[in-house]
Amino acid sequence: MSKTKIVTPKTLDQAFENVNAELLEMFLKKHKDYGKGNILSGKELGMAFRISEKAERLKNLLMTGGEPANETIEETFIDLAVYGVIGVLYRRGQFQKLEVEEEKADKS
Repeated sequence: MSKTKIVTPKTLDQAFENVNAELLEMFLKKHKDYGKGNILSGKELGMAFRISEKAERLKNLLMTGGEPANETIEETFIDLAVYGVIGVLYRRGQFQKLEVEEEKADKS
């Protein structure tokens, strides 16, 4: 999934850093397509609904053993984590006020 160069981790914290790099990559990729409008229009409640829908999809796939037609289970976990980070940024007022660095936006 990741275009980010991932180093094989030797410790759990290195593995955690690798996943965080993937979260940023996913955020930048989706932000390029969606912009801020989908989050700003629905605010925290909208995020909660999106998280709930993703969690229900994940539970269904895990309980039924079904093969996802679209995003993988791993991508679903990454999406959930990205929404969590966006929620924290929103709560702090940073999502509303700050923009993505142009250089990073162009690479996604």
